[in-house]
Amino acid sequence: MQPQTIETQQHFQTPTEKRWKVWWNLLRPHTLTAAFVPVFIGTSLALYDTVIDWPLFFAMLIASLLIQAATNMVNEYYDYKKGLDNENSVGIGGAIVREGVSPQTVIRLAFILFGIATLLGIYICMNSTWWLAAIGTACMAAGYFYTGGPYPIAYTPFGEIVAGFFMGFVIILISFYIQTGMITSVSMLISIPISILVGAILLANNIRDLDGDKENGRKTVAILVGRKNAILLLAAMFIGSYALIVLFISLGYASIWSLLVFLSVIKPLTAIKGFRSNKSNVSMMPAMKATAQTNTIFGFLLGIGIVLGYFI
Repeated sequence: MQPQTIETQQHFQTPTEKRWKVWWNLLRPHTLTAAFVPVFIGTSLALYDTVIDWPLFFAMLIASLLIQAATNMVNEYYDYKKGLDNENSVGIGGAIVREGVSPQTVIRLAFILFGIATLLGIYICMNSTWWLAAIGTACMAAGYFYTGGPYPIAYTPFGEIVAGFFMGFVIILISFYIQTGMITSVSMLISIPISILVGAILLANNIRDLDGDKENGRKTVAILVGRKNAILLLAAMFIGSYALIVLFISLGYASIWSLLVFLSVIKPLTAIKGFRSNKSNVSMMPAMKATAQTNTIFGFLLGIGIVLGYFI
């Protein structure tokens, strides 16, 4: 038997494969779960009050994913315009400076995705209430002005709060409302730990980028309180999210199955350990990834717990 050559052992990307990878990375797919989780949870909660309207669910899900992807592209564009991205930038951002993607193409595509999300929003409003048009517009505006405009939210201490509010609280309540036609205290309470964990993703990003952000004039929470205290705050956000689930179960607002979220506890522990033991941007990447995975796994398990609580 002839030994394999190096060429047959390795997979070489074709130009088409490389191009698709560039565009896929531009979407920042690891962040898209922050859009999926709240829609899943809001819809799962609606099981207790109505029969799920699946076309509305998928319209809401796709619209949320498109808004998140468009927000990522706006972030890509303005990080380039403000000189924050360069060839040595850490992470999968920087497609403009590293891959030669046209800045105008990126921002145009972002507005196309916002436009498609708007069309889906019209369908949702036609089947629920037109008041949601104003709320959906506010969500897209928050996505754009997070890094766009003269006073980007990302440059202030309010980034985590804004992201958590819109991508956690608001999306869960919209997903619940379009199915049931109402808002309940339970749906509002359950949205809180998810909102906290969405904010934690932004805090983790700001901890990683603390030094560079400080040089570029940002005033994030991580910069204002310092790296050590920012890590303590991140830990408190993790603890608070899990503690709220226990509280909600004890008060009868959540099913005992919601304890499934504790199967994800290794991820926040990994994140905190990673941030404490690493200093460079590159070495903190696994900790940042573990933070995003906390939101994903916690949220997915919470949604499953809600569904199991209904059927069992």
